[in-house]
Amino acid sequence: MKLEMLIDELQEIIDTSAKMPLSGGKKVVNAERIQEIVDEMRTNMPQEVRQAKSIAADRSNILAKSKQEAETIVQQAEERAKAMVEHNEITRQAQQRASEIINKANAEAAKIRNAANSYIDNIMKKADDELSANLAALKKTRQSLKNFQNKNSGTKKSGGA
Repeated sequence: MKLEMLIDELQEIIDTSAKMPLSGGKKVVNAERIQEIVDEMRTNMPQEVRQAKSIAADRSNILAKSKQEAETIVQQAEERAKAMVEHNEITRQAQQRASEIINKANAEAAKIRNAANSYIDNIMKKADDELSANLAALKKTRQSLKNFQNKNSGTKKSGGA
């Protein structure tokens, strides 16, 4: 995933940056490259939002398809039952079989619906977690950059006076 590679690159910049002496662990970073990476992250982030929307649309299609399949199975069961009405034993067997098919279809539709909901929820949770983690990392990097810039602008002002 492009976004993860950009985050890794940000981490590498931070990890490999030189420490400033007597700064309590502060580091000098290439602000221009960090800005480029942040811009790339912004460019790549909408793709994941579109992916989440696509997943939600797929969920609707899966549910509609499972409902249609269930209706088809029920319709087939009803047609079979009508054809078997000629004899009592056949009628009883047909009713039992139709009931089983309907129950099976309903159970299968519920199973598909639950699986689709779970799948969509998992993917949306992963997307949410990734976006949250990326946003937190971005905020942390941005704050570090601001702190660094503030420290540097304070050093320049006091050093020149």
